[in-house]
Formats: sequence, C-alpha cells, structure tokens
Amino acid sequence: MSAQDAGGVPERLALRTQLVRFVLTGGLSAVVDLGLLVVLMNLAGLEHTPAKALSFVAGTTTAYLINRRWTFRSDGSKRKFAAVMLLYGLTFVLQVGLFAVLYPWILAASASQTVAQVVGFVIAQGVATTVNFVVQRHLIFR
Repeated sequence: MSAQDAGGVPERLALRTQLVRFVLTGGLSAVVDLGLLVVLMNLAGLEHTPAKALSFVAGTTTAYLINRRWTFRSDGSKRKFAAVMLLYGLTFVLQVGLFAVLYPWILAASASQTVAQVVGFVIAQGVATTVNFVVQRHLIFR
C-alpha cells in the first residue's frame, strides 16, 4: 500500500527512488527491446530500421506500463497518456534515427553485426532514456 496525501493522491516519490525505479524499469524494457531487435534481424530477416522500429514499440510499451504506476505513481489520465505517447513519438524518431545512422557506421568500423547492434542500441537507448526521464518527471508526472 502506498502513502497518500489527504486528498487520496499518492505522494510523489523522492528523485532518487524515482531514478532507481526508472533505471530498473528501463533495464527490463531494454531487454525486451534489444531481444526483439536481435530476433527480428537475425531470425526474421528484417532490415535494421524496421526491426528497431518494432522493437522500440515493444520496449516503450513495457516501460510506460510499469513507470506510470510504479515509478511515477500516476493515475493514468487521458491527458498524461497523450503526453507520454507524444513524448514516445518524439523519442521514437530520436532513437530509431540515431540507430539508423549509427548501425551502418559501427558495422563498417567493427565488421560485427552483434557489436553494431549492441553499441548502436546502447547509444540510442541512452539518449532516449535521458530525454524520457527528464520530460516525464518534470513535465508529465510532476
């Protein structure tokens, strides 16, 4: 049971707690995202950009569902849902765009598809995760 204020609204967690929960949720979501990316590219034969687009959707859906309740203790209003979907749309372009640019370059430099997938993923994911946390904490779930 979570602590609530007098109006029945869950109290906001401390920044440190939110950050730890966001990182843990992000880790799980990254496993979903990267795992699906590798499966779609290596087993399903999709090219890197459509595979990353699909894996991004799966990963961010996982993140949203967990973060909304556990990290930010939100009621999930339509306004907040719309704001998060807009944010995810922007970070989709950011993350998939970065991956699309980085993957061929890293592949050429390393000659390893696995290295290119992981390094491109980590860089694109890191940038998108930072943007997501800052916007969700300070604008959407404040």
